[in-house]
Amino acid sequence: MNKQATGINAPGKINPIIIIGILYFIFGFVTWLNGTLIPFLKISCELTNFQAYLVTSAFYISYLVMALPSSFLLQKTGFKNGIAYGLIIMGLGSILFIPAALNRSFPIFLTGLFIQGSGLALLQTAANPYVAFLGDPESAAKRISIMGICNKVAGVLSPLILGSIILSNPDALTAQIKSLSGAARGVFLDTLAQRVILPYIVMALILAGLAYLIKFAHLPEIDAEEDKDSALSNGKSKTSIFQYPHLILGFITLFLYVGVEVIAGDTIILYGQSQGIALGLARRFTSMTLTAMVIGYILGIITIPKYIKQDKALGLSAILGIIFSLGVVFTSGFTSVMFLALLGLANALMWPAIWPLSIADLGKMTKAGSALLVMGIAGGATIPLLYGRLADIMNPQQAYWLLFPIYAFILFFAVKGHKIRK
Repeated sequence: MNKQATGINAPGKINPIIIIGILYFIFGFVTWLNGTLIPFLKISCELTNFQAYLVTSAFYISYLVMALPSSFLLQKTGFKNGIAYGLIIMGLGSILFIPAALNRSFPIFLTGLFIQGSGLALLQTAANPYVAFLGDPESAAKRISIMGICNKVAGVLSPLILGSIILSNPDALTAQIKSLSGAARGVFLDTLAQRVILPYIVMALILAGLAYLIKFAHLPEIDAEEDKDSALSNGKSKTSIFQYPHLILGFITLFLYVGVEVIAGDTIILYGQSQGIALGLARRFTSMTLTAMVIGYILGIITIPKYIKQDKALGLSAILGIIFSLGVVFTSGFTSVMFLALLGLANALMWPAIWPLSIADLGKMTKAGSALLVMGIAGGATIPLLYGRLADIMNPQQAYWLLFPIYAFILFFAVKGHKIRK
């Protein structure tokens, strides 16, 4: 690692960890707006469950498409400039919400979400290695937990803020829509769709301002040097990230984990409605999931690595995920919804543990490994969509059986998978 990266407390400079914390807040604020956008666009664009969850697909598939290009861009521009470019790209995606709303065009909304996700892919590829490298590797999960609090506090706030603007008095809104037909219905839905214009203009301006400020921020470049043990395998130098089995298994684990995290946060509003809970109350449920995650992150900061190691925390989290999933499937009403929200607690320490366990001993291939892991965020594009399809075919509650094999695989990675190096 570049020695400059360890100088995080230069006199007169803002600690890079604080800057990265602000970026994680931005990650969370933009990402968890989707939980509110899903029911909003389902109403305003008149969508099925499957179509509504295309919101998450368009947003998260960008990580799969853009992660490797992001890695190449970072090699050319450096991490600091890459962060600024990522913020600008996110702003452009936000601007696209204006024509999407004016035309009530779901495809344009999806395009804007894809562009936002592309900017986030670049930001994530740049920011995550900072957290892993700016300090002791054994406490990386602890630092990532701190970043997770920044992320999820923003996630608690964003659906509350956006929901109060675009889904105010939602039960009266849905009743009014049902009473309308023909041209009057179309005009009302057009007006409803335009509620997103102002918040997304404000978001674009904030992102542009942050991109400008990043240019003057004190962020050291990370230049991972090849660890003498990580580059050798049976006397031969490793030349590809695919020669690291624990990284590949980590990618799969991260793919699955992001899928269940998104399911817990982004399906809970519509699931609450399916359990007979009014939308006026259900629209706050995403914030409950993220509050549970914040509690999990705080526990991680306190316990890792002093009382529990990263791999053990991941295994315990997977077991909790299985238990809470049973609660979702075998209870009903508000109790079932609360078990779904508690998955936030189970999921909280997964990203902080999976990331450092997966990039351990990659040496000079850390940037490429980081890009591969960022591609795993595409699990948020496919797994919630699969859930939406199962919800349409079966019912929203029985579709949560999808969670069980996923948590089982995460448990395998925690117990054995991260140790496989050959």
